[in-house]
Amino acid sequence: MSNSLKKEESNSKERAQSEDKILDQTLRPASFAEYVGQEGIKKNLSILISAAKGRNHAPEHILFYGPPGLGKTTLAHIIAKEAGAEIKITSGPAIEKVGDLASILTNLSPGDILFIDEIHRLNKTVEEILYPAMENGALDIIIGKGPSARTIQLELPPFTMIAATTRIAMVSSPLRSRFSGGTFRLDFYTDQEIEKIINRSANILGIKIDEESSKEIAKRSRKTPRTANYLLKRTRDFAQMENKGIDKELSHKALEMIGIDEAGLNDSDQKILGALIDKFNGGPVGLNTLAASLAEEEATIEEFNEPYLLQIGFIERTPRGRVATEKAYKHLKIDYPIDK
Repeated sequence: MSNSLKKEESNSKERAQSEDKILDQTLRPASFAEYVGQEGIKKNLSILISAAKGRNHAPEHILFYGPPGLGKTTLAHIIAKEAGAEIKITSGPAIEKVGDLASILTNLSPGDILFIDEIHRLNKTVEEILYPAMENGALDIIIGKGPSARTIQLELPPFTMIAATTRIAMVSSPLRSRFSGGTFRLDFYTDQEIEKIINRSANILGIKIDEESSKEIAKRSRKTPRTANYLLKRTRDFAQMENKGIDKELSHKALEMIGIDEAGLNDSDQKILGALIDKFNGGPVGLNTLAASLAEEEATIEEFNEPYLLQIGFIERTPRGRVATEKAYKHLKIDYPIDK
């Protein structure tokens, strides 16, 4: 392939990614009223923000946790809008040094919201600098080393920190205790909630979709809004090629070509279940052994595949390892062993 063709292909991919990003921002709810699901969390946050406004204070620090794609970042944006605040966004891996965090904190304006995604991946040295910043609104900077080292304390403007994680167990207890506004677990959505999200997104994108198709996409969306919007956008692409709206026949065809089965399993989910059953006789098997057999990272399986497989009852975690359930055998059309 010539350099010009490679460059054109690269530019085309970048444009597609940019368009997808713009679409994701367009589909993101802008208020609690537009945000479907997580009703208990929304009520708590509404009270928290209203009370803070009444006291003319910034809302207290908040921690969200749960599987990817459930709306943690969206809630952070809504909180900022409801509080009338600017939001600054970063992530745990992006804050490599104490100086990186100090630069972010000292550049905040009064009332700003700092959103840190993947906070479980924050460097422990950096994490310790956050404690006084969150508790007392102060930043302790150590100048020099050894006996001659001294600490300078900088006063920070009042701010709200919102953090998100998919691995709550990896967030240290001292850090968790500083989220005085509350720690909230986002749950998987019901199929009915996902349907509402799909219909709302279809309306925003100007897509004609019938009720049966929205139900079908919802059923295969892993109970996750991000996946639902992804499947809707890809199904829309098929509809565009055939110059028609999304109906039952087209949605089935599109989802089959995308590689999402009737239970919402993708190729990697099916490989995990296949390995559990074929290589390890249904389990139990340790995560590291299972990951090695698939040439996959443990974290990928634990964070992206397992939560949904556990939710729909296809695997179980036991003290001895992962086990494929009778439902998984039935879904893959494999006879369940009698001795199980």
